[in-house]
Amino acid sequence: MDNIEKTIRILKIEPQNLPYEKEIANDLEGIQGEVEGLFECIYLDDNCILVCNEEGKLNGMELNRRVGNDIIAGPFFIVGDSQDGEFVSLSDEQIERYTQEFGKIQEFTGEEPDAQPRMEFIGFDF
Repeated sequence: MDNIEKTIRILKIEPQNLPYEKEIANDLEGIQGEVEGLFECIYLDDNCILVCNEEGKLNGMELNRRVGNDIIAGPFFIVGDSQDGEFVSLSDEQIERYTQEFGKIQEFTGEEPDAQPRMEFIGFDF
């Protein structure tokens, strides 16, 4: 595992801003710093991962972009996936693809159903 990149090239997407390319430290502090807290990973196509704040909606972070059937709250970034579970730098093609995909700043009222925090409770019968 000596080939882990110490810094990685990401595409950062912040609320009300256009996406931009950035290099960050490929460690827990660097990753949490970019999303302003605990993070979760959403796996995308072409070996990319969307990394966002796990508690963005609960913490009342500003709504950012719609992704699938959900709205991401707070800043997030796109990073490459090594397929070994490690983050890797994005390629030029991946940066171009996601810059276009997230290049439109979206407006939200906050009243959207998918803008609300939700939790799933699973019961177990013993």
